[in-house]
This record gives sequence, C-alpha cells and structure tokens, in this order.
Amino acid sequence: MEKLQTHTKNIRKNIIKMVHNAKSGHIGGALSATELMTVLYFEEANITAENIKSNDRDKVVFSKGHASALLYSVLSEAKLTDIDVMTYRLINSKLQGHPNMNYVDGVDMSTGSLGQGISAAVGMAMANKLSKNDNRIYVLLGDGETEEGQVWEAAMAASHYNLDNLCVVLDNNNLQIDGDICKVMNPKPLDEKFKAFGWNLVEIDGHNLDEIRAAYKEAREFKGKPTLILAHTVKGKGVSFMENQAGWHGIAPSDEQLEQALKELEAE
Repeated sequence: MEKLQTHTKNIRKNIIKMVHNAKSGHIGGALSATELMTVLYFEEANITAENIKSNDRDKVVFSKGHASALLYSVLSEAKLTDIDVMTYRLINSKLQGHPNMNYVDGVDMSTGSLGQGISAAVGMAMANKLSKNDNRIYVLLGDGETEEGQVWEAAMAASHYNLDNLCVVLDNNNLQIDGDICKVMNPKPLDEKFKAFGWNLVEIDGHNLDEIRAAYKEAREFKGKPTLILAHTVKGKGVSFMENQAGWHGIAPSDEQLEQALKELEAE
C-alpha cells in the first residue's frame, strides 16, 4: 500500500509540473483519476515494459483523452516506456495534449473527441473475443463525457455482445469545463442508466485504494456482462485550492501555485 501511495504522489506532482511547464493542459480531471489509474497500471493490468509493443496484453483507452498528463505520468512512473514528461505539449513533442497512439508506446488509442474512446474500446473487446484473446480492455471515461450520445450506443453494444472482458472506469468528479455536470446537461442517475443498459455496476470511492483494488477484482471475475466502476472522485484531488473547482479543468498553475501545490502533495 505504501508503494502505491508513493506512486500516486509522484504521479500527481509530475502532472502539476508538466502542465505548469507547458503553460497549458487539463489538470483537474487528471488529478481526480490518479488513484484509479495507479492501481490499474501497477497492480491490475497485464502491461509491462517487455510486452508494451505487443498485442498480447491488456489495453487501456483514455476516452477522456484530455487527461493525457495523467497517462504520460503513469507510463513514466511505471517505467513502461521511455518518455520525457517535461516535453508535454511542447512544439514537436510526441506527448501531445490528446494522446496519439502513433507516437507513444503504451497509448492504446488516439483519443480526444469525447465519446469515441469507449466506442473504440468496445470494438477492441469484440476483436479479443473473436480472436480468442483473453486479455482485457480498460477505459477511463469522464462523467461529463457521458453527455455524448455515442457513449450510450457503445454501452448498448457492449452489453448486447456480453463483453465481460471490458471494464469502464467512470471518473465521477461532477465537474466539467462549464461547471456542474448536472447544470450543463444532467446525465444522472449514471448508476441506474448503466444497469438499465445491462452492465454490472460497482460503486466506489475513487480515492480509496482498497476499494479500487476490490472493484478491479470483481470486474475481472464477473462473467456475462461488461463492468462499470462508478468512482466518486474529487476534481483537483490533492491540492486544496484546486479541489472541487471547475475553473481548474484546463488551466496551468502559476509559479507560486506550483510551489504551493508541490508542498501540499509532499506533506500529504
């Protein structure tokens, strides 16, 4: 557990440094999903530096592609690929604001247009079923992203084809770029909607490492349906002045804010 906590802290610190250095990026939703992706990459998913270029491994799709700082930071912290995270969003860098699978090993789908990532993941899960590939497909989905109709077409297809090799992690931090998701375009109740679409539902605190571990275990062992992990999270988690603030969806911290954020994370 202590190792996971250390990885989580390092990943959060890098996210903040990366966005500060680039003077742009999506920081709030990257910090909210940090524990979820840390457990996935360090404990759950069959992804290693040795198999990173292979099709014979689990795949992870960041459907909320704007959270790319989290993806790059995790790949770097886990030493899965050789990247310099401080080139994030810089001109001519491979680490673009939305991940491109043609540039970086470990980016399993180019994403950014919301709703398309989960749709691609459904196709990947179907392909695995057809080819008798037992590896799993994981998706990081945003709660604001569920306002896209394409998400529900994908959800319907995943249930129809009994894609129990598909696990979607829904980062439910309740905020998007324009504010409260319920005021922008209310997608709730997300739990009842996914159950109505035929999904197995696991509801957790998205910052509790034990609950995250248990949720991935249930998803892996549940047969006959895809699983949705509905993770209740805090946007900007770990930095007091960013937490639950929609304004921190897509802006970079100043030098002073960077220093304060890093101090808070180190103290934590």
